[in-house]
Amino acid sequence: MIDGNEKSDFIFGRNNVLEALRAGRQIDKLFVSDTSGGSVGKIISAALEKKVPVVKLPPEKFRQKFPGQNHQGVAAQAAVTEYAQLEDIFKLAESRNESPFIIIADEIADPHNLGAIIRSAECFGAHGVIISKRRASGLTSSVAKAAGGALNYIPVVRVTNLSSAVEEIKKLGVWVYCCDMDGDRAYYEEKFDGAVALVVGSEGSGVSTLLKKRCDVIVNIPMRGRVSCLNASVAAAVVMQEIAKNR
Repeated sequence: MIDGNEKSDFIFGRNNVLEALRAGRQIDKLFVSDTSGGSVGKIISAALEKKVPVVKLPPEKFRQKFPGQNHQGVAAQAAVTEYAQLEDIFKLAESRNESPFIIIADEIADPHNLGAIIRSAECFGAHGVIISKRRASGLTSSVAKAAGGALNYIPVVRVTNLSSAVEEIKKLGVWVYCCDMDGDRAYYEEKFDGAVALVVGSEGSGVSTLLKKRCDVIVNIPMRGRVSCLNASVAAAVVMQEIAKNR
């Protein structure tokens, strides 16, 4: 079932969803009942053309997820704010006469974690956050609430492939760090000077193996207690503070 705070993120009904896609509305994800026919095929094609992830659900699960809605077997989750472009991050850094400072969130599916990461990124002076289209939360109202207004001040870029995005920013002179339990050295042993990007992963699976291989340096946060790791947003904030201090 969708969260009561997130109902406004969804567009219901075949015509409404199709028109939203045609109008260029920022759609994070399309949900369809797997028995829906007719115009649904046209809607799915329009979504795939815009690289919007499509999730097919059995009719009963679809009704459970969207109770009481006149959905006609179709629901689109729309972003609460416009996504930025990668160049917007570099433009913001240039406007401040600063070296780029970027946060890359790998498969952060929990909206509260993502919102907290975005909030910390803005607080510590980052110029932008990059997130993935797949297996990750988009900019829902829950993310916006957890971000505490930060979405008004920091660009969030959504990409199809994080590894490709990392390669792109590396070509622009950004040194990419990954925060992972298997890191070779403690985060506070790094200088973090110049153009910096920090990759943080989910608590469950961490940073993906492929993305980790694209990073220049892998750091860890030494643990002294019995719990093996920090919450993803807390871990991100710890390293962001160190980067901000060194900058």
